[in-house]
Amino acid sequence: MVYKTRGVCSRQINFEVAEDGTICTVNFMGGCNGNTQGVARLVEGMNINDAIVRLEGIDCNGRGTSCPDQLARAFKEYLAQA
Repeated sequence: MVYKTRGVCSRQINFEVAEDGTICTVNFMGGCNGNTQGVARLVEGMNINDAIVRLEGIDCNGRGTSCPDQLARAFKEYLAQA
């Protein structure tokens, strides 16, 4: 799935989720390269619902969102479409 981010440095998040809800791959386009790679590696292999709980609501410098929060929003959008 492709998710267009809002309010953060990254422009887009590409990800794949297995039928059982396991996150297979995550790739951020743009943003803080080391941080986004770290977030991606941490959630790969994790259940999508567990990742949402851990990432949702993280704020970056008062923006009201962050790259991890945007990933949680992307996952929630994915689940709503499934």
